[in-house]
Amino acid sequence: MTGPNHYDVTEWPGGDPETDIGAVINEIIADVKRRQTASVGGSGGKPGAVIHIPPGDYHLRTQVLIDVSFLRIEGSGHGFTSSSIRFNVPEEEWPALHELWPGGSRILVEIPDAAFLVEREGSPRISSVEFSNFCIDGLHFVADGSDLHPENTYVNGKTGIRVVSANDSFRVSDMGFVYLEHGVEIHNADALSIHHNFIAECGSCVELRGWGQASKVTDNLIGAGPAGCSIFAENHGGLLITANNVFPRGRSSVELHGVTRSSVTNNRLHSFYPGMVVLTDGSSENLVASNHLLRDHEPWAPFQGVGNGRDDEYGVLRISGDGNSVIGNHFSEVVDAQTIEPRGATPVIIRLVEGSGNFVSTNHTVGSDVHATTGDSAFAAQVDALLTTSTSGALAVTTVLVDPASQGNTVLDSGTEEQVVIDTAENAFRATPSLPSRSTL
Repeated sequence: MTGPNHYDVTEWPGGDPETDIGAVINEIIADVKRRQTASVGGSGGKPGAVIHIPPGDYHLRTQVLIDVSFLRIEGSGHGFTSSSIRFNVPEEEWPALHELWPGGSRILVEIPDAAFLVEREGSPRISSVEFSNFCIDGLHFVADGSDLHPENTYVNGKTGIRVVSANDSFRVSDMGFVYLEHGVEIHNADALSIHHNFIAECGSCVELRGWGQASKVTDNLIGAGPAGCSIFAENHGGLLITANNVFPRGRSSVELHGVTRSSVTNNRLHSFYPGMVVLTDGSSENLVASNHLLRDHEPWAPFQGVGNGRDDEYGVLRISGDGNSVIGNHFSEVVDAQTIEPRGATPVIIRLVEGSGNFVSTNHTVGSDVHATTGDSAFAAQVDALLTTSTSGALAVTTVLVDPASQGNTVLDSGTEEQVVIDTAENAFRATPSLPSRSTL
């Protein structure tokens, strides 16, 4: 494609994109602003531009500052591959690997900051900035004072995309993010779409900060580190979180603070820790429905002993807020009973901590007591753990725990009388019928 508003970083006459693509993109944005000056008159205006990044490796040594609307930065492949697996392979085995680094249209972030910063004040809000189909690679993590190998800390101060100004109709799609402390951090978003990305091996993956409305996080493959969140949002209304496949190891799969009238539906969520889905700070009138939540053990040797600071009484799904609906979810609690914390406790699946008017209905929990195993291969160990069910024994669980500070709730068909802890003088309850014992069959 050619035209005055279509740029190719490899054809820009000033600068070398392989040495510093940040400086080249900043020069291109400056050129767009020089040529598009009229904001009123006729049918013209500021149509924006497309900046294309062909496949290849491009070091970023200068932060990209985006302060124009209608800008699309696109590549020719998201290029994700697991850096964590490679860094945990003995270095003497590296020459036998087919590839060592992520590929596609790859940005190598060399600065301890945001690679792409979007900031513009004034009216109207900056609008319709798009990032599509390229890889942002943080390259390395660094030592954080823990016993973890530096490449396993998820710490380096780097962010892929940070939006700090109020914005409208932004899109992040078909991207790859890897080895960044923060993948995507967006403040004050309206009608944001984060769709069909691969955001993994990042400290935190998607962070929606400040406030926002009518946005969506859909159809992504996501996985954060043990100190971060895979999907985090605060003070949002009308947020749609749907059809995501969330990998384990993040502190939480979905964490909502002060979020109202939003939906968490049809996601496959997997975690090595309690506190997979957390609604707190008055998160109210939200729908959590038709999700599959699996909580099991970390099977990969390099991350053995790493936790998120939450014990098994915390709850797999934890709610502090009013008028939320938790309907038709499947929970798999697949743990070694000897590892439960605090020792001797009964793991909690759904916990209503405070608030009223919450509706919990027709949720199904499978509790399995398994012998936890480990392996040196991340892929093989995880697949083995996912597929092993036949050797499991039953695990006693509390399917719903309603704390005294939470009253006026309704719990239906989400656990037997023995599995639900609830004050029936303050809440409505209908138990799931108990199956007859096998001895009477």
